[in-house]
Amino acid sequence: MLRLSTPSIDESVIEAVNAVLRSGQLVYGAQGQRFEAMLQDFLGVRHAIVVSSGTAALHLALVALGIGPGDAVLIPNFTFPATGNVVRLVGAHPVLVDVDPSTYCVTPDSVAAAIDAWRGPQPLRAFIPVHEFGHPADMRALLPLARYHGLKIVEDAACAIGATEHGKACGTHGDIGCWSLHPRKTLTTGEGGIISTDDDALAAKLRLLRNHGMVRQPQGIRFDEPGYNLRLTDIQSAMGLVQLPHLPHWIDQRRSLAAHYRQALAPMVSAGLMALPANHPGHSWQTFMVVLRADIDRATLICDLAEEGVETNLGAQCLSMQPAFEDIQPLPATVHASSLYRHGLALPFCESYGPQQVALVTNLLNRLLLAPKTQKTT
Repeated sequence: MLRLSTPSIDESVIEAVNAVLRSGQLVYGAQGQRFEAMLQDFLGVRHAIVVSSGTAALHLALVALGIGPGDAVLIPNFTFPATGNVVRLVGAHPVLVDVDPSTYCVTPDSVAAAIDAWRGPQPLRAFIPVHEFGHPADMRALLPLARYHGLKIVEDAACAIGATEHGKACGTHGDIGCWSLHPRKTLTTGEGGIISTDDDALAAKLRLLRNHGMVRQPQGIRFDEPGYNLRLTDIQSAMGLVQLPHLPHWIDQRRSLAAHYRQALAPMVSAGLMALPANHPGHSWQTFMVVLRADIDRATLICDLAEEGVETNLGAQCLSMQPAFEDIQPLPATVHASSLYRHGLALPFCESYGPQQVALVTNLLNRLLLAPKTQKTT
């Protein structure tokens, strides 16, 4: 089976993990501190804080900013549900925003339209733009719009480590940036997340919340406020330390793979069978998702590809179409988010794949998309 994605775990990563296991220092410690320092240099930020997951990063960001009951938060309607889950978990109200049909990110126009249409009792307090699949959201335009309306900005860069916009790392434009280290991400520690900020007070708050509200001092441990246990282990940090120096090369390989896909799929685009994702010089290409023609039965296509040994899947979710968010309808209507959810298809994609895998996938797609059974019956 050609997997949707395969993490790059070599012997050097395994040896680094073994060394931590032999040391007996398993929880957050020296490895975590070294990983944070390396991430600060890589991202160009004052503070990088490692946590147990990308969801934990988003959750802690909202808590540290004081977002909670009685507040409203702007989020994309096309994203992984964690973006919306954390808003509801802190007691705030998600306001769903439409996305661009080719970048899959919110736009200044869609955000402005959502702000203008919002009539809820909760004041808009924060905005979570998502750099979907590694494509940079237009922060140069979104940042002043959010600031004009007094919104705190938490960038969801879960898929976008290594992505840049105008030479600046995605996730470092707003008040707080959040990344995921899940195995589907280019840099992975199995599970894990990163929070970044240039605000010293926010960083101190985030570190406190991450670790039970605990402060260590010569006379013993003091607990300053109720906190969480959301630390990343040193086992996981050791994985990240070994992988991070390879990340720029891996992203270059992913950009090359995306170019191969774009060239190989061009005839199917010309035939009207699909649309391709937008390109961007700073794209980090965590996922390559095409959008199928509306009359193509995606579920059948996914099963047929699997029978031929190729794993595919949908891309992200339209939140307003999920049971967890069905009570929240976007205003104005988010046409593109629902269409991307219904017709998006994520193709096998990672730095270890090349032209041979692209040829396998595209040849199968070309054959199967012309087969009658992939066309929806009316």
